Amino acid sequence: MIGNSVIKLKDVDVFQQKHLVLSAVDLHVDKGDFVWLIGQTGSGKSSLLKVIYGDLHINSGEGHACGYDLKKLTDKEVPFLRRKLGIVFQDFQLLTDRTVAQNLEFVMKATGWKDKNLITERTKDVLEKVGLRSKINKMPHELSGGEQQRVVVARALLNDPEIILADEPTGNLDPETSEDLVMLLKQISQAGTAVLVATHDYQIIRAFPSRIIKCENGKVLEDVQIA
Repeated sequence: MIGNSVIKLKDVDVFQQKHLVLSAVDLHVDKGDFVWLIGQTGSGKSSLLKVIYGDLHINSGEGHACGYDLKKLTDKEVPFLRRKLGIVFQDFQLLTDRTVAQNLEFVMKATGWKDKNLITERTKDVLEKVGLRSKINKMPHELSGGEQQRVVVARALLNDPEIILADEPTGNLDPETSEDLVMLLKQISQAGTAVLVATHDYQIIRAFPSRIIKCENGKVLEDVQIA
């Protein structure tokens, strides 16, 4: 990690196939930051997140995420980078045939956890953090949308990430549930894990003012204001 930076991009061009999506990107996210990422559909928000979690490679400029050099990142290193990142998507992507606990255990085993007792302890710990300890043996369909998204946040916290990337995490939630979820993400950032939230929801941004980054006209603008 460079100083306090969890994410640092300098003069990075972002391509999808051969199409230039974003050019000369400068971006920094520090430990414990809470940052909004805004921009219209197709403006490059998801592409920017893909660069950070190693799904899109970069050829120009400099990029570092969680101590990894994104320019030199090999396919073998991508899973290790992703253990240092928690990713929260709009659609919950929970395994519908498994309980909450089994969903979390599945991810832990996939990322190298072996000790059953440690797995059980960590499961309880992250569910406690998101206020769902009592739902540990429920199936996803027995939970509300907001509760399912909290399980997804718990899943993102399993490997004690340096940053959580949340792509439209409130997209399927009503306004009140959205606010609860953002309050939870804010608490996580205050505890030292950086949080970067891509969203279209200006109402929620106004309710929780914080630093804003905007993708617009092929550029990334840092520290913008919204009316």
